[in-house]
Amino acid sequence: MNALLELRGVHTAYGELSVLHGVDVRVAPGEVVALLGPNGAGKTTTLRVAAGVHPVRSGQLLLGGRDMTGATPRDLARAGVCLIPEGRGVFPNLSVRDNLTMMTFTGHSRKQIEEIAFTRFPILAERASQAAGTLSGGEQQMLALARGLATDPAVLLLDELSMGLAPLIVTRLYEQVAEIARQGVAVLLVEQFAAAALGIADHAAVLVRGRVERQGLPDGVLRAELSALYLGSSS
Repeated sequence: MNALLELRGVHTAYGELSVLHGVDVRVAPGEVVALLGPNGAGKTTTLRVAAGVHPVRSGQLLLGGRDMTGATPRDLARAGVCLIPEGRGVFPNLSVRDNLTMMTFTGHSRKQIEEIAFTRFPILAERASQAAGTLSGGEQQMLALARGLATDPAVLLLDELSMGLAPLIVTRLYEQVAEIARQGVAVLLVEQFAAAALGIADHAAVLVRGRVERQGLPDGVLRAELSALYLGSSS
């Protein structure tokens, strides 16, 4: 299947410090690709490049086969790329409903956005009038996902979905991510801890010091190699 999102030979840096060294990643419609690796490997930078938030020094960013290298975050968002950054990205002083209402700029009505959000995450309907900052960590992550899905993305970029959450909540969130992919969305997700991500991934890549050291099916071979590749835990 043709890739919807592709990074081809991407190099980038922060000032004089090179961070990515020829990264190749591709995600097809309906596919979940897990980008794994230790802190400082360049995983978040890869997502930021894919969303247009961080510039490419050399290489290409392709969307649906079209060269989008140098496109602004706004251009990429309009083309269907949605980044949900680490830290959930909700407005804590606004209610759940107001957080969702802010997404009406996408052209969807508040009713449509709430229907999508509350159908996928019923707990948000129960918390509709509650300030987002008073939600549990898992509920805030659900709200961040719901806000992102309001843009009807073709490509969903997720950074450390599991950060600070209980394993059971992480499992439920990843079940939702798998369902989103089944609807044809290309999903590229970053995780430091691999088990939950590999459980839904169709393909996995391990990034070490800005280079993709290993990629393939998330089978026993890849799982077994993770700890050796970046001195972390595959669980």
